[in-house]
Amino acid sequence: MSANIEALSGALTLYGYFRSSAAFRVRIAMNMKGLTPHRQFVHLLRHEQRSDDYRALNPQGAVPTLVHDGRALGQSLAIIEYLNEIVPEPPLLPAGPFERARARQIAQAVACEIHPLCNLRVREYLRDDLNLSGPEQSAWQTHFVGQGLAAVELLAGNGRFCVGDVPTLADICLVPQLYNARRIELDLAPYTKLLRIEKAACELAAFRDAAPENQPDATPAA
Repeated sequence: MSANIEALSGALTLYGYFRSSAAFRVRIAMNMKGLTPHRQFVHLLRHEQRSDDYRALNPQGAVPTLVHDGRALGQSLAIIEYLNEIVPEPPLLPAGPFERARARQIAQAVACEIHPLCNLRVREYLRDDLNLSGPEQSAWQTHFVGQGLAAVELLAGNGRFCVGDVPTLADICLVPQLYNARRIELDLAPYTKLLRIEKAACELAAFRDAAPENQPDATPAA
């Protein structure tokens, strides 16, 4: 690790939860940049994200939150773009303007259209307010996640990764979403291109080391 990266790592604190796909994205990006921030764990099932202290950092009461030299930043895509600016190498977006836009399109399709339908607040609303049974909740989620992934399957290119032959922001978002899709028991067999991209990504230590099961706060029943 270079002295600059080591110094920057010491100035960063990442608040997250091992199963949060948004936090998973940021962990991948940090690994790709060689950053090793201080880690703070926010247990979502215990609703630690709703505490006054945490909301003072992130008024949305969500993870992840990045703190850099006392300044807090939420939203995984904003955090990743910030990291890409302060640590330019390796770049997390392609060089060409169209390719950069495509990577952002895929990332936003995942982070803005698919992922919110699976997050804890939505699941709790389906269960507690709409009184949907477990199978009904699963059917609701798999319907929308399946539709979203079908579109991403068409958007992804024919290279090794979503946009070309090196991983970008698009892949950083895709891999955690496929992890979530398995948790809701969505059949991923139709998404052959996405599974091929996931396999290539998970050959890289930056992706493997960021996986939920490899986090210090991972617990089997959480």
